[in-house]
Amino acid sequence: MPTPAERQLRRDPVPRQQFDPELLLAALDVRLLLLDVDGVLTPGDLLYGARGEELKRFSTIDGHGLKLLQVAGIEPVIISGRDSPALRTRIAELGLRHSVLGSTAKLPAAQALLDRLQLGWDQVAMIGDDWPDLALLVRVGFGVAPPGSHPEVLARVDHVTRAPAGQGAVREVCDLLLAARGAYAGLLCDALEGAPHAPAVTAADSTPGTPAAPAAR
Repeated sequence: MPTPAERQLRRDPVPRQQFDPELLLAALDVRLLLLDVDGVLTPGDLLYGARGEELKRFSTIDGHGLKLLQVAGIEPVIISGRDSPALRTRIAELGLRHSVLGSTAKLPAAQALLDRLQLGWDQVAMIGDDWPDLALLVRVGFGVAPPGSHPEVLARVDHVTRAPAGQGAVREVCDLLLAARGAYAGLLCDALEGAPHAPAVTAADSTPGTPAAPAAR
């Protein structure tokens, strides 16, 4: 059984996770995170049901990280060359306000979104894994890739995550962005006190449209 002192130490709000100061500086101005799906939010396998429907496996720890970004004022945006009901369901569950689905031309789609939101590329982070993401990764202020990404991607990003795709890579990036934003410690303290972290639900803006829904983990 833990002693009272050990229990008190567990409630100590000082973060245990440490971040590279150079990475924090590189991510300081980020206000929007672009995310590929297959090989980033998922392990990259394409799974199909008996009727040919596309199935996807997502990480709950990644999903909670995306919720926390929204609480901290950083906008997560999914940008994928594929589209499926499973992906749309996950976007709706997380309450993401912006997404670009089924677009093989990611650069013009991303540029149009940034123009609409009045953001520059230096205010954007991106996590991608393969050649369709390269045009975005070389333009953003902070580029990230999971460790199993293509070599040409790994050679052109600011950071390679320790966690693999679909198993915490996105949460690792979320935590880093929260720390750079100065929000990580406060959100951790809230969690230790049992305070909920739920971003406000607003109308979604997707290409094509994805309905807004209450945020879920």
